[in-house]
Amino acid sequence: MGKLFGTDGIRGVPWEYPFTPDFIRSIGYAASLVLPKCKTGVHDQTVVLLGMDSRASGKLIKKYLVEGLCASKLKVVNLGIVPTPAVAYLVKREQADFGIVISASHNPPEFNGIKFFSSDGLKLSEAIEGKIEKLLLGKKPPAFRPAFPHLVKKDFSVDYERFLKSTLPHGFTLKGVKLLLDCANGAAYKIAPRIFRDLGATVKVIGDKPDGKNINVECGALHTSKMAAEARAWGAFCGISLDGDADRCMFADEKGEALDGDDIISITAPYLKKHGRLTNNGVSLTFMSNYGLLRYLEGQGISVTQVPVGDKNVTEAMQKEDLKLGGESSGHIIFSEFAPTGDGILTALQTLAAVMAMKQPFSWFRKHWNRYPQVLGSLKVAHKPPLAEVPGFSEKVSRFEKTLEGNGRIFVRYSGTEPLLRLLVEGESAPEIKAIADDLLEHYKKHSGALVTGK
Repeated sequence: MGKLFGTDGIRGVPWEYPFTPDFIRSIGYAASLVLPKCKTGVHDQTVVLLGMDSRASGKLIKKYLVEGLCASKLKVVNLGIVPTPAVAYLVKREQADFGIVISASHNPPEFNGIKFFSSDGLKLSEAIEGKIEKLLLGKKPPAFRPAFPHLVKKDFSVDYERFLKSTLPHGFTLKGVKLLLDCANGAAYKIAPRIFRDLGATVKVIGDKPDGKNINVECGALHTSKMAAEARAWGAFCGISLDGDADRCMFADEKGEALDGDDIISITAPYLKKHGRLTNNGVSLTFMSNYGLLRYLEGQGISVTQVPVGDKNVTEAMQKEDLKLGGESSGHIIFSEFAPTGDGILTALQTLAAVMAMKQPFSWFRKHWNRYPQVLGSLKVAHKPPLAEVPGFSEKVSRFEKTLEGNGRIFVRYSGTEPLLRLLVEGESAPEIKAIADDLLEHYKKHSGALVTGK
């Protein structure tokens, strides 16, 4: 059986498989058969909350998805364009059976995706995903007749904004603070500016004019250079970039220098520890976090649990180890004291609260840990052969790891959301790690048989 779910839901290019109209309907119907069984319903009818980002393809995907969902006579509440973490929050608050977000998060506008949340506001476990996949990919997929329902539309934006502001210290204000905010032409283009302005900040906004085709295009958490330059030129306290569905957050300091998820953890983890809010004095990070951050946190008496890439893996480790903070260098940070999943706006607010409590500029925090040189490389692939089956590749990786002598590392994986091989090489010598990365990528191209279609 194949696999539909990646590290964050099902993703693809509309209208290619698995995002053909009929298969989208089947995804909705399969979800309607599996997910309501994950909890005891508190409503007379199974209730699903459905949100989306600003991609042009979202409206038609929503139509086909709902036709499949309502074949089981579910009640679908249309939340409109709304951040992914808002759906995670509202599913639990409204005691809905499950939630869905139509979004490809940080991916370019030609992609789209379908994310599911359980009644607890969490991403689905692999076991539950497997049940949905088994229905969809089995020899006899369940037959159904698509329904053509009338959606119930509700606007919970005020409730979500009120929740986010409630996580801040009593009396917290941004009065007199200048913020440069990039909304990635995505789901938070209305909500995010409103929240920061309500808190008293003077806000200059870019990336707040979605047209269905410009989400994440040269803006947002993956493209922070414009935000950083404008923050510096305007004299902002900092710049903030969200991604397309607002579950990620990146910063720039007042000098226009970038701060990523590792920097956010380096600020917030010691702050939470000092105030007794860092349970077990630990955090959960992925293998992509910089080696220098790990050493810094250890020096602060903070232990690190490392997991494979994906916020779901971070969340599972946090639950297992009873941790209140975790995240990824990509800016996907989880403050489980307040929310079960990553939330870009929440991350921005909590980081601002920590920085302002310490009464220092953002640039001050960049000096507190030494970032190891890092090379990130990628190759676009047509398919993903197991790395162990690429002749000589694993052996070459092992030889290079020995040359780094414990002062660096190599991490190779396939993207869970895009047709890419990703490579990270980290060490004390920038020329050395660049040579290693180039050698490994060239070896993969020559020996993988994966029909590399471009870098």
